Amino acid sequence: MTYLTSLAQLEALYLPAPGPASMVKVAHTMTPHYRRLVEASPFAALATIGPEGIDCSPRGDQPGFVRVHDDTTLMMPDRRGNNRIDSLRNILADPRCAFLFLLPGSGTTFRANGRARISVDAALLESFAVDGKAPRSVIVMEIDELYFQCARAIVRSELWNPARHIDPATLPTPGEILAAMTHDQVGGRSYDEAWPERARQTMW
Repeated sequence: MTYLTSLAQLEALYLPAPGPASMVKVAHTMTPHYRRLVEASPFAALATIGPEGIDCSPRGDQPGFVRVHDDTTLMMPDRRGNNRIDSLRNILADPRCAFLFLLPGSGTTFRANGRARISVDAALLESFAVDGKAPRSVIVMEIDELYFQCARAIVRSELWNPARHIDPATLPTPGEILAAMTHDQVGGRSYDEAWPERARQTMW
């Protein structure tokens, strides 16, 4: 197997160099158009890095769940999950992070890179409350750079094409995966059957 070992080899392979559109789209503060993308998105992947490696965590809520606090700051509530807190552990060790926003039905994706802190300010937490339930913390990102991504990945994958949607019945369920990994000590059919109601009661 052949590997690249230098930046010169890499750049020579990927010619021609990026055109103007690939470079001028980068902003270092929020723009009106980029604000609209953030406020329309119900889903983002959160990438972080720490002593134990990298992490990429799915985050979703109602459109605009990531708040544009001001032209240099984004805020994301940390909603209920499995309490592994991998992303939060990483942020405490290394503030560098990134959001990748998806917009259902649109080929455009949007990237935000920056440095984050974890806020537990009571008033801020309460401002993100849903159904009277506030998040336990809020990820506050200081923006370094913002830019949209071209639609090729969405077009190639046909991500929003219902005809390409996968039948869940053809995939292993979480309960089946857990049962296989624990010799039936955790998971199983009862886990899958209980999940919808458990999720409903713990969504926020």
